[in-house]
Amino acid sequence: MPVTSDERIAKMKFGSIYPHYVDKVEKKGRTKKELHEVIQWLTGFNERALKKHIKDEITFEQFFKKAKIHPNAHLIKGLICGYRVEEIENPLTQQCRYLDKLVDELARGKKMENILRTEK
Repeated sequence: MPVTSDERIAKMKFGSIYPHYVDKVEKKGRTKKELHEVIQWLTGFNERALKKHIKDEITFEQFFKKAKIHPNAHLIKGLICGYRVEEIENPLTQQCRYLDKLVDELARGKKMENILRTEK
């Protein structure tokens, strides 16, 4: 039976993707500190927790199981990897795409207060 995209995402190690996030934002003049601020906003993980998750080689499935997703995460909308994040049905895949979208917005130079959504 073929592995689905959702299953592939669940089994990927967060630490294997994290350096790509860092590269993406730093190439565009943003900082690792800003990246960590965005990740902390979405997941609740501080710097120490992030380092531990990377060291422990946890999967995205484990990463998001441990996360406390921000109550305003549902305000993250738009296209990422050809999909509208607000329409993704698998909760784990949606959370991964939320993170991808936030990293993308950071790299594109969006203002931090807009990335870290607040209810209006």
